Amino acid sequence: MRPNITEEEFELIKGIRQAGEEHGVGLKNMDHGWLKSKNTSVHFRNPLFKKPEEEAKEIDFESIVKKYVSPIRITPEITEDGFLFDRLVFTDVHIGMTPNENGFSLYGGKWDEEELFARLERMIAHVLSNRKSATLIIDDLGDYMDGWNGETVRKGHSLPQNMDNEKAFDLGLRFKIQLIDSLCAKYEKIIVNNICNDNHSGAFGYVVNSAFKSIMDYRYAHVSVNNHRRFINHYVFGNRCFIITHGKDDKHLKFGFKPILKPDGIEKIDNYIKEHRLWDYEIEFSKGDSHQKIFDESTSQTFNYYNYGAFSPSSEWVQTNFKKGRSFFEFFNFPEEGEKVHNPYVFGWKTNREEETIDLTEI
Repeated sequence: MRPNITEEEFELIKGIRQAGEEHGVGLKNMDHGWLKSKNTSVHFRNPLFKKPEEEAKEIDFESIVKKYVSPIRITPEITEDGFLFDRLVFTDVHIGMTPNENGFSLYGGKWDEEELFARLERMIAHVLSNRKSATLIIDDLGDYMDGWNGETVRKGHSLPQNMDNEKAFDLGLRFKIQLIDSLCAKYEKIIVNNICNDNHSGAFGYVVNSAFKSIMDYRYAHVSVNNHRRFINHYVFGNRCFIITHGKDDKHLKFGFKPILKPDGIEKIDNYIKEHRLWDYEIEFSKGDSHQKIFDESTSQTFNYYNYGAFSPSSEWVQTNFKKGRSFFEFFNFPEEGEKVHNPYVFGWKTNREEETIDLTEI
């Protein structure tokens, strides 16, 4: 049944339709308008109009990078024979965190731009001092950024932070670029694995690592970056397999893998090994999250369980509820035959060559 309208209303609709056709706009795309003549000016709103939904688009880092970054070709130095690869592992950098909010934490400390890059320089120097192979694998096991808008990716509680999102992004990106810029001339190949599914960084960590990947892909032909969005991932090099995870994810696993391996953890890891048919390799399960360094090579007969300590200092909450804690990163050399060489580093531990330095301006 057609609705009854007056002649005047019919002429008005005809005028609106005609105006839309003249300007190439359909009725459903017309929010409002004016019909004007010598003697009148009629404003109308269109009840059929629906505002189009804005589609979320990923940032096109590639086009941005090409404007500001030039490709660089490197001729790496000769390394020792007999070593397959070196491996650098760090986790829980928590960029943006403050361990001493308002100056009242139990043990104090600071975690700002100055301290972050001072530790980065020590890590670079340690790698260069202990380099043995032509290939370097770098594993960042997650919680690289402390959080977004003062909260973890899971929300629910606030985090004491000493910088805004923009500042944290800038530092996070510069940290990783400086790390590779300082090491790229010493290795024929560098492979970076970034865990981007964790309980603090979440999407913020992925965005930082995505920008980093775009720059590295364009700048260096011998550097590859893998940003892992699954909770558990793995890679194989020679006869060795590394299963890498943060330990907690961004949504489902509330308690995560424990620092001390439990039966339910063994079952989960064994199921992963079976699913991906990895049983013929020498396997290390590598995780972060708990800020404790515990390397277990005996509980499981199938894999080694390595719980890596945090790169950052302890948060105020950890200081209050547990202890002051220590900060770490780990460096390994893997030979073609025989056992790996482990070169650990503890920040603030004088007997562990803390004063080891290299003039980074000569790199």
